Amino acid sequence: MLRNIKILLVVGVALWGGVGAFGNVMDWNGTLGAVGAATSMATFDGGAEHWKATSFPIVLWLGALFIMLSKAIAGVMSVLGAQRMWAARNGDASAFAAAKEIALAGCGVAIFMLFVGFIVIAESWFELWRSDVMRGPVLDSAFRYGGMIALIAIFVGMRDD
Repeated sequence: MLRNIKILLVVGVALWGGVGAFGNVMDWNGTLGAVGAATSMATFDGGAEHWKATSFPIVLWLGALFIMLSKAIAGVMSVLGAQRMWAARNGDASAFAAAKEIALAGCGVAIFMLFVGFIVIAESWFELWRSDVMRGPVLDSAFRYGGMIALIAIFVGMRDD
């Protein structure tokens, strides 16, 4: 039973990555705009005048590609992991543990993107924590997603008997 729940949770991470990447691609201008809002630092008083503020197109594209591709990679790795876990669900503990590796790596990619992209770069470097407009919808969501995916990874990574 627990193995099936672990598989379903990994499928959930795959859905998060797939839906997120699809949304980023389908609303590419919105994705670039969101990255631009963070990097321009224009959503809080005095931010746009700060030396770190930028609207340089390559920075916006690199940020948007990092977010979208990380979600897509995390989603694909999670799908592959869930498939392998499903195939090994009735096997011994070592076979199931080996099947979990790519799923856990997918979770790791998602956590890396959420932590580095949103917490380190957007919040710390571009001081997004100062923005009343962006703090909740962006930073709180990134923390919530990262925390949930990390909890899923911890649970999935637990030893199976």
